[in-house]
Amino acid sequence: MSDATPTSAHAAGPASPTPSAEPKALAQVPPEFRQKVLERGRELYRDLPWRRTRDPYQIWISEVMLQQTQVTRVDGRWQRWCERFPSVDALAAADAADVLEEWQGMGYNRRALALWRAAGIVSAAGGAMPIEARELVALPGIGPATAAGIRAFAYDLPGVYLETNVRSVFLHELYPDAVAVPDKDLVPLVEASCPADDSDPQDDPRTWYYALLDYGAYLKKTLPNPSRRSKSHVRQSRFEGSHRQKRAELVRLLLGHRSAGRRGVDLVTITEELSAIEAEAGRRKISARDVAALLEELEAEGFCHKIGGNWSA
Repeated sequence: MSDATPTSAHAAGPASPTPSAEPKALAQVPPEFRQKVLERGRELYRDLPWRRTRDPYQIWISEVMLQQTQVTRVDGRWQRWCERFPSVDALAAADAADVLEEWQGMGYNRRALALWRAAGIVSAAGGAMPIEARELVALPGIGPATAAGIRAFAYDLPGVYLETNVRSVFLHELYPDAVAVPDKDLVPLVEASCPADDSDPQDDPRTWYYALLDYGAYLKKTLPNPSRRSKSHVRQSRFEGSHRQKRAELVRLLLGHRSAGRRGVDLVTITEELSAIEAEAGRRKISARDVAALLEELEAEGFCHKIGGNWSA
């Protein structure tokens, strides 16, 4: 069970009221908490390339790439993506296979297709990224946190940007001894702590959330990950040998045949290629029947299609 009352790890005096036990508008954050986060944010600030733009499209791409992915992997890949697909319209006009090809190595291919589909919707509506949260979350692949990130970093608008680094700071500072803390306890605090506007360039939504992100990243490097004490924390399942890995390998193989100029590949060949990968990794041989089932699964989700007897990305 969680300790329902947040406390300041460094402040004397009474604890803040329990956020889940009072109206959201009354949630309180100790002023020294905000002061400390802003100070640590200035000390730990990371000059990342996507922080040098206010283009909502480019910020959207960075937010999706950074989900469950290390910053070092995104730096370089984000720039390359923005060069290849410099706008919403450019991404919408691209072939889905080209988008998947550019995404390879980032994991979670579904995110690439969601980006492409969302770009198609935005482009068809005129090409301007939405500003309102309800319009952003209506797009494929954009949840509340991603929408809040786009709004904060592109438009300096307040919102509840609750992602893993932000969560780590709130847990470390306000729930230092609690476990299984639910997000419903954190959301009112995150909302209350965010500046309402950008009137103060030293303390606006953009600056505030960068400070939380950088302090949270520091905490995760120097302490046992505080976000593990969140009720929503889920240990990522093993990728090696998983169903997800076989799907990813099949997509990569199909993209390789496409890049080589082949119109498609037959089931026997693709089975042999995937079996060779499995054997090299010391895993059991995969049958053509299992590969066919995987391909049909991928086809249903839009990752590939069948032309005659051949499969193509």
